[in-house]
Amino acid sequence: MNRKSKILLMKIASLFSVIRGYNIPIIVLAQYLSAIFILAPEKRALSVLLDFDLFIIVFASALTIASGYIINNFYDSKKDLINRPNKSMLDRLVSQKTKLQVYFALNFIVALLAIIVSWRAFLYFSAYIFLIWYYSHRIKKLVIIGNLTAAFLAILPFFAILLYYKNFYEVIFGHAVFLFLLILIREMIKDLENIKGDLANDYNTIPILYGEETSKKIITILTITTIIPVYVLIEIFDVGYMDIYFYASFIILIFFLLHLWKSNTKEQYILLHNVLKFLIVAGVFCIILINPSVLWHGEKLLRSI
Repeated sequence: MNRKSKILLMKIASLFSVIRGYNIPIIVLAQYLSAIFILAPEKRALSVLLDFDLFIIVFASALTIASGYIINNFYDSKKDLINRPNKSMLDRLVSQKTKLQVYFALNFIVALLAIIVSWRAFLYFSAYIFLIWYYSHRIKKLVIIGNLTAAFLAILPFFAILLYYKNFYEVIFGHAVFLFLLILIREMIKDLENIKGDLANDYNTIPILYGEETSKKIITILTITTIIPVYVLIEIFDVGYMDIYFYASFIILIFFLLHLWKSNTKEQYILLHNVLKFLIVAGVFCIILINPSVLWHGEKLLRSI
């Protein structure tokens, strides 16, 4: 392999790191599983998978998220040098100019894809792109509001599918609240994890303005609050075998809180962050537990074709 090929591969790896390409397939999978098991349970799984408009929405969401990571990386480059030096060095193999060019190209493609579906989809994704930019540019540095906005933006791709199917079942909002709380807790753990970089770059986070203990108290309250959507989903709605996931999550969150109050180093906060990441990703795969027979029937149908 010659030098030019090596440099090209390194730049591709750098761009993959910037857009966090390892996260996007999980979000795509989560959107499709949510559509099949939660948002459109009355439709056959195969019809959901073969829905071209849904594919466009999911693909546009993936590109929007990728562009969001790029603009976030653009604004956070100085902070990341302190908080994530190794990742930051890899990300810097692609110039800021190239990142912006890719950012605008992705957003242009999203706009074209969205208009194929409908003018409503175009307006939705235009607003989504603007919100991500404004969050990265200004809101991210605002105490509390930054955390709430980050969590809200993380669940917006699922609302795109919700608006597409127009099935406003109460159970959907139960799942959304639980996911929102987990992501919000993760964002607050990231603030504890990134205190040095945030302080050096004038980010107004709760740990910086009010101290780590106050931040831990708020995280504790939010973690306890997850009991409400879990209780509603298990006791009021039928979530099938997914109740196993919620019971397991409750046990893990208890140990999470115990460890939280013993933590005071970046490494310990990273561990807590990874625990929450695991719960979120596990929740994606556990969606199939709501009605496992859907996959069984889908497999039989595919064999008969």
